[in-house]
Amino acid sequence: MPPPRDEHIQDKAAPPGSSLYYALRFLPADQRHALTTFTAFVREVRGILENVTDAGVANTKLAWWRTEIQRAYDGQTQHPTLQALAPHLQAAAIDARLLLAIVEGTRIDAEQNRFFDYEGLRHYGEHASGIPAEVAARLLGHTHDDTLRAAHGLGLALTLTGVIRDAGRHAAQGRLYLPVDEMQRFGVKAQDVLQRRSSPEFQALMQFQAERALRTFDDAIALLPAADRRAQKPGLILARIARTLLAEIARSDYAVLEQRIALTPLRKFWLAWRTQALG
Repeated sequence: MPPPRDEHIQDKAAPPGSSLYYALRFLPADQRHALTTFTAFVREVRGILENVTDAGVANTKLAWWRTEIQRAYDGQTQHPTLQALAPHLQAAAIDARLLLAIVEGTRIDAEQNRFFDYEGLRHYGEHASGIPAEVAARLLGHTHDDTLRAAHGLGLALTLTGVIRDAGRHAAQGRLYLPVDEMQRFGVKAQDVLQRRSSPEFQALMQFQAERALRTFDDAIALLPAADRRAQKPGLILARIARTLLAEIARSDYAVLEQRIALTPLRKFWLAWRTQALG
């Protein structure tokens, strides 16, 4: 018997029109509930950054989440999202360290608004999206460890795509996720990005970022064993939507500082349906 649908969790995790909404649309009800509940947890933790500007206050809230995660594994949590998530964590044998690593990714984001090199960005991306994608793969079911590595890589690629797509929004917040050493290599000044001034140099830098994101998608998908591809369709749907978005951004000459480029809900649904039906 699938758990009852929780409208609050659904709207928080995968609102209609979002990429995740279409990625989860074709799942059985129990798996859809597990994934939406887990995503709601991730967004609760990540949401601290939207409401708190002081790193000290953010760390206090994150410390509360670390305690509450442990309480969830002891059967004592009072948080409704963790209460709903706990049975799924137990059923999939998901270790608390994975949830704590997601909290760590938010801590990195709260304390650091620039990354010197790609290694720093990669480390952040693995915590922000790689580990959540691995947890999602465990909730969906897997038969090979390579499936978890593939999910981790897909999550990282999604972070790299988000860095490109949201460059303008991040700049308006005073944040720069583009590696500083790569900006210097392409002759892009931080002040120009923060003031949302594009240039041929910036376009070349973003093309370089997009090509790396695409390679990361390719490498991750190549790792995914054929035996687990059907179970892991949501990740493949998200990858297909993200790759299509990168193509749209390229067609705009990487005009991401001036606008937030997005796919229409209808196009996302079409991509999700094709991936679900045809692979």
